[in-house]
Amino acid sequence: MLFPLRDDRNRPGFYPLAVVLLISGNVAVFVYEMTLLYHGGEARLQGFITGFGIIPAEAVRGEDLHALLTSMFLHAGVWHLGGNMLFLWIFGDNVEDLLGGFRFLIFYLICGLAAAGTDIFMRVHSAVPAIGASGAISGILGAYIWSFPRNNVITFYWFWWRIGTLRIPAWIYLGFWFGFQLLSGTSQHGMGGGGVAYGAHIGGFIAGVLLISFFPKREAAARYYRKRFKKGVNS
Repeated sequence: MLFPLRDDRNRPGFYPLAVVLLISGNVAVFVYEMTLLYHGGEARLQGFITGFGIIPAEAVRGEDLHALLTSMFLHAGVWHLGGNMLFLWIFGDNVEDLLGGFRFLIFYLICGLAAAGTDIFMRVHSAVPAIGASGAISGILGAYIWSFPRNNVITFYWFWWRIGTLRIPAWIYLGFWFGFQLLSGTSQHGMGGGGVAYGAHIGGFIAGVLLISFFPKREAAARYYRKRFKKGVNS
């Protein structure tokens, strides 16, 4: 098992307000979901998810298009929410620092829309709602691997009786992550769908890689990271 803990490069004095805002919003919506479950039972929660999650068969008919945005803030459980927010916290701060908070939020939403579009394309006849922030966060991962490939990801590992941490270059860690999404998405599509929206992960990641070069950067942050990365220095 490999589990990311943190990365090793952040500009001193920078605080990721946009990342914190997104995490807070996702947590708040999840608390509301749990309130619905507690007071109204499974049926009420499922109705909420159906109303605000993406249903590909409806989206292709132009129905309930608000779900392209609202679905990014819904989660199916604590682990689903926790895993997404951990990745957003670890990889989002550098990207926010590079773009600035407002542009980061726009970038995040665009990647989320691209992820949703890919998922709809791969599940065009499905009536199963898709929810979660992972598509938009995948776009952040794509931006990260393009902008900070030589960052190290401090990773917890657990193989049988061996437990510890590793420093894995971001291009390797996220490259393997994307490769797994591609393989899993291809297999899932061939079997007619499944529980994980691999198509959204793939679409969001590719969108992040392609779009990050076109977004204006904060000069102070860009200058700092260029200096750190000069000549391939990792310290």
